[in-house]
Amino acid sequence: MDHRQDVRQEVSEFLTTRRARITPDQVGLPMTGSRRVPGLRRSEVASLAGLSVEYYARLERGQIGGASSGVLESLARALQLDETERAHLFDLARAADGIPTSGRARRRTPSKGVSRPSLRWALEAITEGVAFVRDPHQNLLATNALGRAFYSPVIGDGGRTPNLARFQFLDPASRDFYPDWELFAEMCVGIMRTEAGRDPHDRGLQDLVGELSTRSETFRRLWADHNVRTHGSGTKRFQHPVVGELTLVFEELALTAEPGLALIVYTAEPGSPSAEGLRLLASWSAPADPPMTPSGTE
Repeated sequence: MDHRQDVRQEVSEFLTTRRARITPDQVGLPMTGSRRVPGLRRSEVASLAGLSVEYYARLERGQIGGASSGVLESLARALQLDETERAHLFDLARAADGIPTSGRARRRTPSKGVSRPSLRWALEAITEGVAFVRDPHQNLLATNALGRAFYSPVIGDGGRTPNLARFQFLDPASRDFYPDWELFAEMCVGIMRTEAGRDPHDRGLQDLVGELSTRSETFRRLWADHNVRTHGSGTKRFQHPVVGELTLVFEELALTAEPGLALIVYTAEPGSPSAEGLRLLASWSAPADPPMTPSGTE
C-alpha cells in the first residue's frame, strides 16, 4: 500500500468512526425508519455539513485531497469534532495534498537522543519535579536525575531506549506503575494517533504501531477506534515501587529548537503526600544511570 492509499484509508476510517458515534437526537434529527449502521447516515452528515451526498461519500472514501478549509470546517462542525480531532482532520487533508503538516518540517531521520548540552543542563536544573524529553515515537530521550529514579520501571537495565508505549502495552509492570492503566492506554494511543496524522511519512512511528498491533490486542483495538488527543496538562496517578502512590500534575512544553520533541514536567501540590514522596524519591539513588540515547534506530 503506497502513501496515498495509507492516507485515504486513515481519512475513511476516521470519518466513519466519527459518524458512527453521533446519534440523530444529538444533532436534532428525528429517529425515523430502521437504521443499518450506528450513528448518522452519510446523507445526514452531508446535510448537516451543507455538502452533496455524492461529495461527502467521496470524502468518506478518503478522497479528501483538495478539500477547502470551508468544507473541512463544515465537516468538523457536523461531526462535532473537538479541537484535537479538528486539527487531526486538517492534518490528514494536508497529508493528502502532500503538504508538510502542523507547520513544521518533516523529520527525515528518527530522533537519536538529546545532544545539546544546554538542554541537558536545563533538565538537570529542575530538581523538585520529574522532567524528561519525549519524541513522537514515545521514546524517553533524556531525563533529569529525579526522572531517572521515577521512571526506573520503564528504563530498566538501559539496554534499549526507554519507550513509554512499549512499556504500556508490552511490559506487565506497567499495570502496577499505572493504577489507571486503561486510561493511560487510551491516552497513549490517542497521542500516537495524533502524531501519525501530523506526519504520515514517519516510518519509525509506523513500525512501532505495527509492532504493538502485532503483540498487543488492546493496542490493536484502541488503534482501530481512531481517537486522537493531545497531552498538554493534567493530573495522573502512579504507583512507584519505592515510594508508593503519587498524584502528579504535568505540563507539556514544545521544544522550538527541536521540532517534534516535547519537554514534560511532573510536579506535586506543595505540602501534599505526593510532594513528600517526590522528596523521598529524590534522595533515593536509582540502581543505574543508564545512557539515554538509543544504540540503534527505533
